[in-house]
Amino acid sequence: MSALTPREIVSELDKYIIGQKDAKRMVAVAMRNRWRRQQIEPALRDEIAPKNIIMMGPTGVGKTEIARRLAKLSASPFVKVEATKFTEVGYVGRDVESMIRDLMELGIALIREEETERVRTKAEANAEESLLDLLLPGSRASSPMTSFDAPTPSPAPAGDSTRDKMRQLFRQGKLDDREVEMEVEMQAGPHLEVMTIPGMEEIGSQFKDVFSKAFPAKRKKRRMRVGDAFALLIEQEAARLIDPDKVSEMARERVEQTGIIFIDEIDKIASSQHGGKSADISREGVQRDLLPIVEGSVVNTKYGMVRTDHILFIGAGAFHYSKPSDLIPELQGRFPLRTELSALGKDEFLRILKEPKNALTIQYKALLATEGVTIEFTEDGLEEIASFAELTNQETENIGARRLYTIMERILADISFEAPDRSGDSLVIDRAFVQQQLADVREDRDLSRYIL
Repeated sequence: MSALTPREIVSELDKYIIGQKDAKRMVAVAMRNRWRRQQIEPALRDEIAPKNIIMMGPTGVGKTEIARRLAKLSASPFVKVEATKFTEVGYVGRDVESMIRDLMELGIALIREEETERVRTKAEANAEESLLDLLLPGSRASSPMTSFDAPTPSPAPAGDSTRDKMRQLFRQGKLDDREVEMEVEMQAGPHLEVMTIPGMEEIGSQFKDVFSKAFPAKRKKRRMRVGDAFALLIEQEAARLIDPDKVSEMARERVEQTGIIFIDEIDKIASSQHGGKSADISREGVQRDLLPIVEGSVVNTKYGMVRTDHILFIGAGAFHYSKPSDLIPELQGRFPLRTELSALGKDEFLRILKEPKNALTIQYKALLATEGVTIEFTEDGLEEIASFAELTNQETENIGARRLYTIMERILADISFEAPDRSGDSLVIDRAFVQQQLADVREDRDLSRYIL
């Protein structure tokens, strides 16, 4: 688990997200508390529950990005779900337990990737020996085997000068374009989609597992370039070196102790005066189903039972027509921390265009550079873009920083289209250029409602 201090966490978040100081501080403390909990004696550790958070704010202000970056910093399994996609048990739709199963699948993928990296050196050595067997059949005593259950190849004989020369040529990259024939694993059996009753999706995955065992994977010989064959052999060797049971156990531990679930649009399942009676019943049903998951329960997955007691839940919503107090009292109590994210204005838009490591200006420069076109944004040009984004958000629907995507695409549409024919050109995006590209949208207010 990451041992970053709250100040360091906020500093990392500042590289990608502009403003929202209070929200960053709150999630930084929540993340640090998880590290602190791991340092406490086990008897007390299990008694400390995570402090779940509700983020309130309009769309496009950074709610999802804060949670996503936080999970990446801590190497935690992270899943984003939409509260509106779930239905009460007994109705057609996804049940709330599916979010835990999704989180477990992501945890498995995360651990498998880490374990693959851990055994990569040995997997590459084994793959190299297997590849040399394909290039020089019979060059060593052991027969060439490339299946998942193949034994670890023995070292090449010391006196095998041909094999050693071939090894040197391969390491120098001189054999990458050469072709070899090797066996590859094909898809196991027929592809099946199992229809299940809502709330019983786990049974469907179990049926798939049974069919995959009944129809074992077939192997087929294929010709491919040495470079591609080596990459495939590394994957096979790494899979053979990794213990699936150990991966499942580590993933379950990681999910239970550091998992993060981001529940977006949570305000849409809150009862409000604007909703009808039947709609409120449906919303409250989802809340009631969600309550035991957030409180702490055991969910059955294909990898075993997963406890949700220490998973961090972050709820988010605009709360335009409802407020957190419209949630059922029991669920409110499970989200003790509240933070409000402020709407973005011209100053924030200008910083978003200039400061983040993944700023839109940097992205467009890199994209057009692939065509040999160089673009440069001037300060007054960026100010004009930020000003127009703020104005459009005020006059139409406020979609926050996402407004910058549509404006930038509009400004650079002609350049992007003509880029293949303008290799070597250098263009300056200044205030005059921006105003020229947005002139028709600025004049026709109705048009801006559709385009931006």
